Amino acid sequence: MKTRRQKKIQELITSEVIKTQEELAQRLLEEGYNVTQATVSRDIKEMGLFKIAASGDEYRYAIRTETQPVGFKDRLNRMFKEVVVSLDSSENIIVIKTIPGNAQAMALLLDNIGWKEVIGTVAGDDTIFLLVKPKEMTQTVYQRLSELI
Repeated sequence: MKTRRQKKIQELITSEVIKTQEELAQRLLEEGYNVTQATVSRDIKEMGLFKIAASGDEYRYAIRTETQPVGFKDRLNRMFKEVVVSLDSSENIIVIKTIPGNAQAMALLLDNIGWKEVIGTVAGDDTIFLLVKPKEMTQTVYQRLSELI
């Protein structure tokens, strides 16, 4: 039952804009799943759901495999131009220096950019290490990042 319910949750949040746990619980009830808000809350946590910007100041639930929200690339471009100070690379690591206090927000955007060569990032206050695999793709990723500035 839990597996089917979570599959339905995945289906609902990818095909509809679900903004709150209450909305999700209501939609599940409409689909024939007898759930409580506590059950929905546990499912959200287990499934690793998170909220992304929908429209305006509103947010909706999403799953990690979902494509980037509308405006993601614009936000990345804008933030990259505003906060990145410099780029450098060594082997398969690209080092991105930002204005202090901005590295973690920028790293989150880079983690979700969808480039297959980007394994992940590690961010401090003003420095990001971006790991690239395979090593031969480091220059390609570096070039893409350079074009964002």
